Amino acid sequence: MTSTEGPARPAARTRDAARTKAEILAVATREFARLGYAGARVDEIAASTATTKRMIYYYFGGKEQLFTAVLERAYTRIREAEQLLDVEHLDPVAAVRRLAELTFDHHEEHPDFIRLVSIENIHEAEHIAASAELSRISSPAIEVLRRILDTGRASGLFTADVDAVDLHAMISSFCFFRIANRHTFGALFGRDLVDGGRREHYRTMLGDMIIAYLTAERH
Repeated sequence: MTSTEGPARPAARTRDAARTKAEILAVATREFARLGYAGARVDEIAASTATTKRMIYYYFGGKEQLFTAVLERAYTRIREAEQLLDVEHLDPVAAVRRLAELTFDHHEEHPDFIRLVSIENIHEAEHIAASAELSRISSPAIEVLRRILDTGRASGLFTADVDAVDLHAMISSFCFFRIANRHTFGALFGRDLVDGGRREHYRTMLGDMIIAYLTAERH
């Protein structure tokens, strides 16, 4: 009996450690997004989890490393969503619209991601720049956009002189603004950018804008 139970204990400890780290990251994501890097407190994060401040330092090394781990988790999630994107069977116009919709949907579903990116920009991307993990996480969306652009140009559909990174910036800017600036925009113009009744309007508008730019006649 002992010989069969013995090997299971390290595996159980590994599962427990993974669960604890996942719980810490989930709570830390919420706290950093809510209060910013400077405002979030490791003590409060520990108090909201089934662990201790000492354990958080054991797993992550400190507040700075914890924030970096939160960013790594957030970017990994969107990269994983991009990897699942299947547009190879679509024509270039439908493919670029589908990719724009993916970004639109992800940003809407993960407002904490938007806040974290805004916070990291305040800190001039110092945590991202120092992260070996983030430097290894390439963007599948960029590679997909390159292929879509190449196919669209070869077929004569796309006329814009734009590369995949600039096109990604165009798509992301609308999606990011809609979530990040919803409150100020609403206060100034009396329009809620995330009003459910106008969701499909904005989702379609994004695709229309990108496609109109890519296919416009140029002289």
